[in-house]
Amino acid sequence: MRNRHAIAAVTHALIAAALLTARPAQAQEIIELPAEDRLLRAELEDVYRLGTMAGEDWEQFGRLRRVGFDGAGRLFVFDTQADRIHVVAPDGEYRHTIGRSGEGPGEFRRPDGLAVMRDGRMVIADLGHRAYHVFGADGEFERMVGMAPEEGDIRITDMYPHPGGDAIFTAVGAQMLSGNLGTSGARTTPHTSRPVERLLLTGDVAVKDTVAEGWLPGGGDQTSLPVNGQTNYRVPIPLPFGPRILPGVLPDGSVAFSDSSAYAIKIARAGEGVLRILRRPLEPIPVTDRVIEAEKERRLRDLEENSGRGGIVMNGVRVAPNLDRARARIEELEFFDEVSIVRGLKTDWTGGIWVQRHGEDPSDDDGPIDVLTMDGEYVGTYPAGMIEMPDAFGPDGLVAFVETDELDVQTVVVRRLVR
Repeated sequence: MRNRHAIAAVTHALIAAALLTARPAQAQEIIELPAEDRLLRAELEDVYRLGTMAGEDWEQFGRLRRVGFDGAGRLFVFDTQADRIHVVAPDGEYRHTIGRSGEGPGEFRRPDGLAVMRDGRMVIADLGHRAYHVFGADGEFERMVGMAPEEGDIRITDMYPHPGGDAIFTAVGAQMLSGNLGTSGARTTPHTSRPVERLLLTGDVAVKDTVAEGWLPGGGDQTSLPVNGQTNYRVPIPLPFGPRILPGVLPDGSVAFSDSSAYAIKIARAGEGVLRILRRPLEPIPVTDRVIEAEKERRLRDLEENSGRGGIVMNGVRVAPNLDRARARIEELEFFDEVSIVRGLKTDWTGGIWVQRHGEDPSDDDGPIDVLTMDGEYVGTYPAGMIEMPDAFGPDGLVAFVETDELDVQTVVVRRLVR
């Protein structure tokens, strides 16, 4: 059994996290949601499907990274292997392709991350150019905005468009899509939080400000490496079962996010901090020795199975690992003291907040999905397995799912959610 004092320390840290991300207590609203699930039924109508090994050239996807809708219902499909973004009409008919590899304006050197604005403009991050490409609603290149200078690593994570345009949101410590060394030398001080940030794209260089300071668990690995004789502190890697930083943008430009092992969804706005916390009285389960051993065994099984299929998938690419080294790393893993409840968070175009919990097994990320509103209403819960978390939400109930078959062939399925 794990040390109970460690679990108590985590509980105290969660309280400290709420204080860290909060506005003054008298200005912050805390809404307690029901404990019992109210079950929802998922009614989905198929609209169209994209992706085939035998179709048009544009539809033979290499490696799909992200998809997104604009306000007209057009879908943008980002194939990072081909450095192209394909745009299709609301009925699935191909419209045009944006982007290509190259050194010139609007050409990509190392693109990743996709943000589609409601008016049809699009933003792509490019580590090779150290800039963001901005394309107009007609697909034509408009301008390039330099990345804000920063110490340490540059990490491209998911980008979320501001509903009003001219800004995107990101979160430090979110799952990395790609990364590189920073623009202004090594980071000489360790991270103390996982901020949700807004990047204004109106000038020649992005201007970054902090919307809210997400909690950084003290047990995170403060990985560092030497750069020009200095220590470069990197973004800490979450411990297994540890809380993830999971943001989503709401229709009024505020941000919903989860940053703790408890069920506490925070609503924040730039310049104001956290305005509201939506809580359900669900308690994280402790990580016992039995849970740790089961998780190590599961990871070892997955390692053996994936090595037999040609390797593990990293950033959409199958890579053959060093098995002995990988086994040793699994055996040496340290774990968080609680099993974090929230495993995924998305926001839809109506202001709905979709919160995915873990399943029956602590390692299962595909548990029930709760639907909340930004005002604090609990709409209900989709039971585990009834519906997957959509990869993108669009207007009029449109949702998109990226599916991968046993041959690693990817397709995009667009459906309409009928409530």
